[in-house]
Amino acid sequence: MEAKYDFSHGKRGAIDPTPSGKTRITIRLDDDVLAWFRQSVHLAGGGNYQTLINEALRQYIQEQNPESLEDTLRRVVREELDRAH
Repeated sequence: MEAKYDFSHGKRGAIDPTPSGKTRITIRLDDDVLAWFRQSVHLAGGGNYQTLINEALRQYIQEQNPESLEDTLRRVVREELDRAH
C-alpha cells in the first residue's frame, strides 16, 4: 500500500454514467414491494430488480392504452383511406 495517493485527477460522482434515455431518481417503495421484486430476480437466477420494476411499470402503462400496434396501424390506414375518398 502506498503511503500517499494522488487524487488530483479524480472525478466526483457516479462511476458508471447514467445511460441515455434513463433518469436517476429517488423513489420510496414499501418494503414488501421491494422485497418481492428482489426475490423475483433471485428466483429467476439473477438480474436487476430495478429493470424488473421498470418492466412492470411499462406493462402497466401499456395496459392503460390497450390498443396494439397492429390496431393503431389499421386505424390510421382506415382514416387515411377515408380522407382519400
